[in-house]
Amino acid sequence: MEITDLTPAERRLWEAFPSGAGVDFRPDGEPDDAVVSGAWGPERTVRAEVLRALLLSGPRADGEIPALRLSGARVTGRLDLQYATVDCAIRLWVCRFDEVLNLYGAQVRQLNLSESVLPGMRAATLRVDGVLRITGCRIAGPVLLGGARISGAFFLDRARLGAPDTGGDGGDARRRGAGDSDPRPGDSVREPLLQFNQGACEDDIWGRGLVSYGEIRLDGATVAGNVDLDDARLVHPGATVLQAERLTVGSDLRAMRLHAEGRVDLRGARIPGQLNLSYARLTNPGGMALRASSMVCGEMWLRASPPVRGTVNLRRSQLELLHVAPETWPREVSLDGLMYTTLAPHEPAARRLPVFDRDSAGYVPFSYEQLATAYRRIGDEAAVREVQLAKQRRHRTTLPWYAKIWGHVQEMTVGYGFRPIRAAGWLASLLAVGSLVFALHHPPALKPGEAPHFQPVFYTLDLLLPVIDFGQEQAYAPEGWYQSLSYALIVMGWILATTIATGITRVISRQ
Repeated sequence: MEITDLTPAERRLWEAFPSGAGVDFRPDGEPDDAVVSGAWGPERTVRAEVLRALLLSGPRADGEIPALRLSGARVTGRLDLQYATVDCAIRLWVCRFDEVLNLYGAQVRQLNLSESVLPGMRAATLRVDGVLRITGCRIAGPVLLGGARISGAFFLDRARLGAPDTGGDGGDARRRGAGDSDPRPGDSVREPLLQFNQGACEDDIWGRGLVSYGEIRLDGATVAGNVDLDDARLVHPGATVLQAERLTVGSDLRAMRLHAEGRVDLRGARIPGQLNLSYARLTNPGGMALRASSMVCGEMWLRASPPVRGTVNLRRSQLELLHVAPETWPREVSLDGLMYTTLAPHEPAARRLPVFDRDSAGYVPFSYEQLATAYRRIGDEAAVREVQLAKQRRHRTTLPWYAKIWGHVQEMTVGYGFRPIRAAGWLASLLAVGSLVFALHHPPALKPGEAPHFQPVFYTLDLLLPVIDFGQEQAYAPEGWYQSLSYALIVMGWILATTIATGITRVISRQ
């Protein structure tokens, strides 16, 4: 391209490129959001073909490091760098692009598009040797970074993807981002707004304050550092807002104060540090709000979060710490196979147990055992017994009627072995009743001359305790309703003995 073919604005940029000097078309006092309207004349307009010529074959100066540093410009036409190798830094700050930026398969040293407005960016398999920045950008269509490799950090803090009135579809811009030059009539393809699936970032992904009105997809991505989504707002009602299946993070995934309207999917993610959802608002009524099944994570925090609206699925996940208040759980959960070492904050078992009644799988014995183990680890044996008793009660609801009756008997007598004091209470009560009745009405002796002196207490004990013989029961024979009372005491004694033996066996088997 000859310099004589350039407009005055383009010539100014062409002359600044060899030394890496910046060109800023913004007048003093221009508001920060002026780029949104983009009502700029030719004095602030640069053709995309000029930028391409500069990056691929622009002038060089001895002893200088070239760089494209442009601010406050409107870029017309499509900037097409597909498969290109650019050895200089690109900084297009507060610029407005008329068409989708094409960086498919390109390799660049550094790319900074901060505060710019774009209809979309097609950059699958992009290689960035430094930092990629779309900080504060407003992008209507998809940002396609599938399979991209970023040697530095990826900044998308305060970026705004999609638009609320389109539900994240992005209209024609999204369809053009898929590679179509013109939208096809009736085309209803809905791509994710940000695709970084199978991508790799050798530093952090920084997305604080990100706003997205569609799906963000990080399936299979690898991030060496942290993923930071603090204060992000992700909106895609009735659909997925964040899909990060098999995401691998080097340290933490932070999403404090996250506002998510739609499904957050972290199935199979590997997060050795924290998954921090403290103060997060997860909402997807009638659907899955959080899916984190088969996840391996150091700590999962839902501290001070409002009640989740939608289902939470943590099946088969492994956590060192699970910090969630009982009131945060939604009306339906899936917790089968969930393993955790520590459960916080410490709450009475009575506040933790109701969540198991909401499990979509019904009665899940492992959930009770896992909770009992957590309480046993901190030495709260009273809570352990309460959890185990609740487990037996819930199990009883799954049994046939005759087994339910026996279950009720076990609970009334010894609390399934977890309330042994009940057996002593029943024994003392029956002993008192029998002793009082037979003290007031002595049963006649079978052999009056040979019978020992009648003792109502020991006579009642003979009836109640099947394995002890004080010689009273064999020597006296009550009559009438007193005989019925003696039979009832014998039956109650056998029931108590059987339930006590069952409870002891259950305790020994647990130990």
